[in-house]
Amino acid sequence: MPQLLGEFECKIDAKGRMRLPTSLVKQLDTEGAHTFVINRGVEKCLMMYPKSVWDVLSAKVKKLNQYVRKNREFVRYFYKGATQLTPDSSDRVLLSKRLLEYAGIGKEAILFAIDDRIEIWAKEKYDNLMEAEPESFSDLAEEVMGDIDLDNPDTE
Repeated sequence: MPQLLGEFECKIDAKGRMRLPTSLVKQLDTEGAHTFVINRGVEKCLMMYPKSVWDVLSAKVKKLNQYVRKNREFVRYFYKGATQLTPDSSDRVLLSKRLLEYAGIGKEAILFAIDDRIEIWAKEKYDNLMEAEPESFSDLAEEVMGDIDLDNPDTE
């Protein structure tokens, strides 16, 4: 699985195409990482997964009991708009109009690569999100990370 990292500003052309930044493309492994699945994120952004990551995540979602109403609702929403993308020879991907509208993305987007996925945000929304820093990042870090043994990352 790729370990992705970075924040990238991208332009969206009139056809809905976005060029993937070269420095991001270089981070992707060669086994299917140049095929993606994109869908709606939970915070009015888009989520783009390398296909290998999507397959693992999708397998977990498929294990949900479909006789539980909340599970069915989640599954429908999770897959709503999910689309496979393969970049063209210029590393451009075509984003659907519906997904762009959902995320409020116009001509500018921010790609936020973290771990094994890429969040795609409308530039204005992302800027507002990042400006709304917690009052004390130190307190938040202690609360979230305080019990994690950083010397032994495999233990929780």
